[in-house]
Amino acid sequence: MALERQGAVKRKTKETDIQLELLLDGKGAADIRTGIPFMDHMLTLVAGHGFLDLSIKAEGDLEVDAHHTVEDLGICLGKALSQALGEKEGIRRFGCAYVPLDEALARTVVDLSNRPFLAYRVSPKESKTGEFDIHLLREFFRALVLHSGMTLHIDLISGDDAHHVAESICKSFAKALDQAVSPEPRLQGRVPSTKGLL
Repeated sequence: MALERQGAVKRKTKETDIQLELLLDGKGAADIRTGIPFMDHMLTLVAGHGFLDLSIKAEGDLEVDAHHTVEDLGICLGKALSQALGEKEGIRRFGCAYVPLDEALARTVVDLSNRPFLAYRVSPKESKTGEFDIHLLREFFRALVLHSGMTLHIDLISGDDAHHVAESICKSFAKALDQAVSPEPRLQGRVPSTKGLL
């Protein structure tokens, strides 16, 4: 396994301009400016609870809405994660975490399988927190899954308040991802698959 597992992505379209840097084996440091304060908050949680160092500068067509920026953030983070993991040698591959926040409880299960699939079973009673619609998180995770080659299951077990729901989802994702990317010494550098390839 490489000493420094990192990824860097620059993506510029007619809708967004994003620069993202990721260090998997970090300390949870975050420098995030997306133009969407709530996404800054959620991505800071992902970095902090996933022990990732994450730097993001993003500009998007927020005069339209937040959709393009949120989706493209998922694309960039997925690509950076794929870069950082390389051939995925010596990692645990699987991760699972339950995280509560008051009445909200989310479960996330990760498989770094190179088989992109998202199962997103989240139906909160409220969808807006401030100006942000938390349904956009589905678009973020869908883009992340497609560009990282991850199988991802996210289940909201309970939750009423949209802010609490979003936080429990993002924290549980961070904890599950941290497990999945962690070294598995018993693999001794091998890929975590009985097929020998992911």
